[in-house]
This record gives sequence, structure tokens and C-alpha cells, in this order.
Amino acid sequence: MAPIAPFFADRLYMDLIATTGRDNVESVHLAKFPECNEALINEALEARMKMAQDITSMTLALRKKVNIKVRQPLQCIMIPTVSEEQKEQIEAVKDLIMNEVNVKEVNFAESSTGLLVKRVKCNFRVMGKKFGKQMKAVAAAMEALDQEAIALLEKEGSYTFNIDDAPLTVEVADVEILNEDIPGWLVANEGKLTVALDVEVTEELRREGIARELVNRIQNIRKENGFEITDKIKVTLSHNEQTDAAIEEYQAYICTQVQANSLALDDLTDGTEVTFDELTLTVKVEKEF
Repeated sequence: MAPIAPFFADRLYMDLIATTGRDNVESVHLAKFPECNEALINEALEARMKMAQDITSMTLALRKKVNIKVRQPLQCIMIPTVSEEQKEQIEAVKDLIMNEVNVKEVNFAESSTGLLVKRVKCNFRVMGKKFGKQMKAVAAAMEALDQEAIALLEKEGSYTFNIDDAPLTVEVADVEILNEDIPGWLVANEGKLTVALDVEVTEELRREGIARELVNRIQNIRKENGFEITDKIKVTLSHNEQTDAAIEEYQAYICTQVQANSLALDDLTDGTEVTFDELTLTVKVEKEF
């Protein structure tokens, strides 16, 4: 900040340190950089948050792959854990993950359960130099690995087998472990972390998704009308056979989220037209005094 706004940066810094009682600093431009106190570093917390970020990023990428918006709730993500430590890390940040990616559950599975089908693809560029003339036999052996052996390769970081009565070890960095999507699920993998997302949108989930979309549209109308955040409103929505059931079921939720005293369905002739998920509704928002 200082190179482009030196005076503002200085004023901001001086105002902030005034609350600390320090009076020996003349300017931010004359102050020393703070020294890192490594005793305050919580490596376990950092590892948990990194896990949460990775799972969130992978899940959102899977949503994007099938064009399912984050406002549409999904039932669950399944994570096959490779160690008890990994499971504990995820368990500690499970609520945060569910909130970020909008799923109802985070479930765990053992890699050997058969829920996720994996296969190994050799990196011939790397492994060719490592195994030379034996590369063809190694590639065949890797393609023949069953799910249990692949899980062991992921967990241990290497896998040893015999070729021509000699032990050969393949490192997990030598190969790419691919996941095959199963019906109703999408799978992503990064290193030892695998995430399977249940992409089936049930009727119950669809209705909740409609309610969330309506909350978003009504909030936008509130903003466009210049309403204060504390202003109470009355909402009227046009009838639509595809949305009426969702509106009736989630009426209380919608009212709470948009600060509405009432929400009704009617045959509207005026209001704001909103569109989402190929649905069109007319919304009338009135301020209540």
C-alpha cells in the first residue's frame, strides 16, 4: 500500500497501533517488520485448513463440471480415507466443508469398499528411464493391480512386486491414479485425497434449491429498491406448478432470510420477473410500514 498511498498507509498504521499503547513509533515507513514467533504457529490447524481448502476446491470443480450451482443443495460427498490421521483432520473441519460446498453430509469410506473404482496409468517418460527394458512388464503389472493393491500404493506411497524373480518398486509419484465415475457420482483425485460427489438432485433437494434461488432474487429486488437491511417487506409470488410446492414448504425459511412478514401466492399482473433454472416467476416486493 505504501508505494501508491504513503500518507494514507502511515495514517492507517498509526491509528491501529494507537490502541496497543505503543508510543515509540514515528511512522510506518520507519518501523521494522515484525518478527515471526514460530511458537505461535499451529501446524495441526494449518494442515486441517489445507485439507478443507482442497476438498472444497475439488467439490466445487465437480459441481462446475456438471453445471450444478452452489445454491442447489446436494446430499453428500464421500471421502475414502487412507489413514486415521487424514480422517481426523477432515472430521475436524467437516462442518466448514459442508457449509462451503452446500452438501448435507460428509461420509467416509475405506478405500477397499469398492465404492470408487480406480486404475493406474504409468508415466512412461519417468518410468522408462527407471526400468528400461523391463518397462513393458512393469506397465502390464500395474494395469493388473486390483483395488486393494492400488489402495496400498496410495497409502504406503510405493508398491513392490516381482518381475523375473526380482523385486521392483514403483513409487506413487511414478504413476497417475485415475478414478472412474460411477452412476450418480463424480470423482476427483489429488495425490492421496479422493472426493466423490453425489450429483443426484432429488425432488426434495430440488425444492430446497428453488427456495434458495428465490431468497437470492428477492434480496436483489430489496437492494434495487433501496430498502434498508432492517426494513420489513411483504412478498407476493406468481403461481407456477413447478415452484408452488417448494414455496409452500419453505415459506418460513424464505420469510426469515428476506425479512418478510408474509409471503403469498397469487395471480400477479405486476411485479418483477425473475428467471432461474429455466423457470420464470413474477415477484412483487412491498415495504411494510
